[in-house]
Amino acid sequence: MKVAQLGSGTPEIAVVAGVHGDEPCGVRAVERLLDERPTVERPVKLVVANQKALERQVRFVDEDLNRAFPGDPDAKTHEGQLANRLVEELGDCLTFSMHSTQSHAEPFAIVNGVSETARQLVPQLPVAAMVETSEFAEGRLFTRIETIEVECGLQGTETAAQNADRLTRAFLTGVGALPGDTMHRELPIYRLTDVIRKQEANTYEVFVENFTKVDSGDPFAAADGNTQVAEEPFYPVLMSSNGYRDVFGYAAEKLDVLTKSTAAD
Repeated sequence: MKVAQLGSGTPEIAVVAGVHGDEPCGVRAVERLLDERPTVERPVKLVVANQKALERQVRFVDEDLNRAFPGDPDAKTHEGQLANRLVEELGDCLTFSMHSTQSHAEPFAIVNGVSETARQLVPQLPVAAMVETSEFAEGRLFTRIETIEVECGLQGTETAAQNADRLTRAFLTGVGALPGDTMHRELPIYRLTDVIRKQEANTYEVFVENFTKVDSGDPFAAADGNTQVAEEPFYPVLMSSNGYRDVFGYAAEKLDVLTKSTAAD
């Protein structure tokens, strides 16, 4: 784990990258901040988490770090020990954690409950949606540390790295660490309700777009040509043919739309 800081004093905000070793976009954003060393109005802690997995260009060494929290200093896995160290390092910091995905090119935010902090900050970020995932939060960083996660774009792309930089700077501006103003956006909020599993097969297909409503009776995916049909309406989130080994993605319900006036109040 690499830890650095912008500004002097005790940080109350943190930026975390490299939770998964095959998602380098956030690392690029952190490295750029360290190269530029912008003047900050509040100190900021910068963390590159799973350096060992990043060096090997794999998602994790022993287990998924973002399912290993709170961790244990005596854990038998690299990520189990690392999770414990990361929780101690972040302490009470409001944390911004960057990820990337194989399912959706446009950035969106993931939160563990739609808190007042999330309602104020997330609409200031250049994201398409906010996804509440408390029913599927076990072992994730935000179960221990107040965290806003962002999916920056498609894994391994230059666009995801550019998005990570924009998102980080928008977050730091929103919390008053960087000077300037942010733009409040109208923002839909979704809540994950179910896992969409897939049977073992040689080929998989997805017929729907993430965050676009699927009506009852609509085909949404297929495994070896066997089509799956929606039994009830849902909004697909993180849906892709090969993003996960045993699931297509998640079903969600639409909770609300934060308007520009609401977010700015």
